[in-house]
Amino acid sequence: MQAFLQTWSQAAETSLGLFWMAFWAFGLGYLISAMIQVFVTKQRMQKSMGEAGGKGMFLGTFFGFISSSCSFSALSTTRALFAKGAGFLPSMAFLLASTNLVIELGIVIAVFLSWQFVVGEYLGGILLILFLWIIVKLTLPKSLEKTARNNAKQAQGDDGSEQEQNWKEKIATLEGWREVSHKYVMEWHMVWKDVTIGFTVAGIIAAFVPTSFFEALFMGAGKESLSFFEVLMQSIVGPVAAFFTFIGSMGNIPLAAVLFSNGVSFAGVMAFIFSDLVVFPVLRIQAQYYGWKMALYLLVAFLIILIMASMVMHYGFAAFDALPSPESIDKVTEREFFKLDYTAVLNGSFILLSIVFIFWWMRSQSHSHKTSSLSEKLLFLLSIIAFIWLIGGVFIIPVFI
Repeated sequence: MQAFLQTWSQAAETSLGLFWMAFWAFGLGYLISAMIQVFVTKQRMQKSMGEAGGKGMFLGTFFGFISSSCSFSALSTTRALFAKGAGFLPSMAFLLASTNLVIELGIVIAVFLSWQFVVGEYLGGILLILFLWIIVKLTLPKSLEKTARNNAKQAQGDDGSEQEQNWKEKIATLEGWREVSHKYVMEWHMVWKDVTIGFTVAGIIAAFVPTSFFEALFMGAGKESLSFFEVLMQSIVGPVAAFFTFIGSMGNIPLAAVLFSNGVSFAGVMAFIFSDLVVFPVLRIQAQYYGWKMALYLLVAFLIILIMASMVMHYGFAAFDALPSPESIDKVTEREFFKLDYTAVLNGSFILLSIVFIFWWMRSQSHSHKTSSLSEKLLFLLSIIAFIWLIGGVFIIPVFI
């Protein structure tokens, strides 16, 4: 019992420490994302994303790159763009880019992992888009695309009445920055449950789960040299593990660090990170937007391309003898989290900024309360359980050990 309580305390401290390491990265990323969402209008994007040619794909990728990394927000924006006339492939390029190529995701990956994973995230994200382009061109029936667009139009709830305004004018107004504060708070509102659960689970896994479990789950984990089949199997198991974590890409990064420190290959970890669009909540939302046939088509297509991209990145780095080693990053449970360094200074700055933005948001009348879906209610319940676990491990358990 004593050993369990000590491990519980260590798990809770690890979870909070991981979040402390990443808070400024979240804040910086969401500040940039909020500014882009306010100063770059949706109309401007959809007018540019027409046919599935090079220009449309490039612009879909670019607009995704400068947009939010929250999977559910990206799904909604993609639906809106597609319903209002953007091409299907450029819309999917936007979706993949907005969940894999965004700035804040790269910052968080850099905090927890190594430069190879940052490069792998961005190059791999481009590969995902290129592979999807090829697969859709070869396999997607026009009738299915037409049906999906009709379904998307029916699911589209807003009237598209967003007002165009020159960004140079808007950035100089108080109202423009009030909108930025609102978007910033909304970014946190969309991901706080995923982040809470993700970091809590990461701490629990790091403290409780032995290395032997990862070696059994990921074939060949911990070995210095892997066969092609072992790399392939780890790339397949990565999405399966992500499916059961139920968490978005930002919340999965500390879990990815735990996997890598326990011997999972570069390909397996990248597949795990890329898998935010193949989890069940995303499948359900895609079905609501486009119908079940298109949702299942996208699920299979996304699964294929993420495995392909992970394998290509793994052997690409291997060809240059640049694969990262688990020894290149500190083991999660052995890190010193709370100390006076650049992380503390940056966190302090973004805590103050967040307080100001939250106060500003609370004074406005622009926020609304929407009925939560069943999955959101489940995530909320799990988040409350996570908070109880963390409070118990940090403040209550230490009294008894």
